[in-house]
Amino acid sequence: MPVTRPFGRSLSAMVTPFTADGTLDPDGAQRLADHLVTEGRCDGLVLNGTTGESPTTSDAEKSALVRAVAEAVGGRATVIAGVGSSGTRHTVELARAAQLAGADGLLVVTPYYSKPPQEDVEAHFRAVADAVEVPVMLYDIPGRTGTRIEVETMLRLAGHPRIVAVKDCAYDLLGSSRVIAETELAYYSGCEELNLPLYAVGGAGYVSTVANVAGPQLASMLDAFDAGDHAGAARLHQRLLPLVRLMMADGVPGTVTAKALLGALGLPGGAVRAPLRGLSAARTDALLKAHAACGAPR
Repeated sequence: MPVTRPFGRSLSAMVTPFTADGTLDPDGAQRLADHLVTEGRCDGLVLNGTTGESPTTSDAEKSALVRAVAEAVGGRATVIAGVGSSGTRHTVELARAAQLAGADGLLVVTPYYSKPPQEDVEAHFRAVADAVEVPVMLYDIPGRTGTRIEVETMLRLAGHPRIVAVKDCAYDLLGSSRVIAETELAYYSGCEELNLPLYAVGGAGYVSTVANVAGPQLASMLDAFDAGDHAGAARLHQRLLPLVRLMMADGVPGTVTAKALLGALGLPGGAVRAPLRGLSAARTDALLKAHAACGAPR
């Protein structure tokens, strides 16, 4: 199947900026969104996802964030709103509100905690997609939700006219490769270490937390691959790995590390909301060193 990219190729899982007193910072969100598009080479911004601290933001804050970012970058980048929750009714409400707020598409995670069977997972996604008029990206992250979107379920959902993409955090390259081969779903890597491997087997791109701070480097990696310089793409992938490890695999969530780096770089981000806590000065300094080593500008 030819590769389709309904939301672009290089997408950032954008943090949600907060002010010093912990409230939503729409102005900061607009500044960060503009930076990620103009300087960070992002084709799209995914809001209200895991990195966006969606479990700790209210429904009103989610809509306000979408409105602010759509106003700032509408027409220059796609705006995808995370609308997942543990219940179908609430997810539908969030999906309709995001569409009204100006989202170009929706990111819908598998219902979490209750561990529904696959027929219920399928019905959930169909109910959300039926309730809106914008395209939907499924979010397969069983490590957080407790439930996988199984390959056969994904194959059936691919027939829905508004289900067009997947954010893939399943760590199943064989299963993902099969869906890529047998459907027109656009597969976006949601795991930084798999950005290049998934792309190499027909993925559409990535939805990246690291793109908050190293968007040009990630985009350049895919540029090299597209130009046929596969060895060069591998070198860029390897150069990014120390930063990826410190941001995503060092015992602290990517939301925390991304906001620490953004603050150190003078970009909007602000604090994280409890139960998450900010990063120590020593660990922030280590991040800055890894950030500089991968060639990211300060």
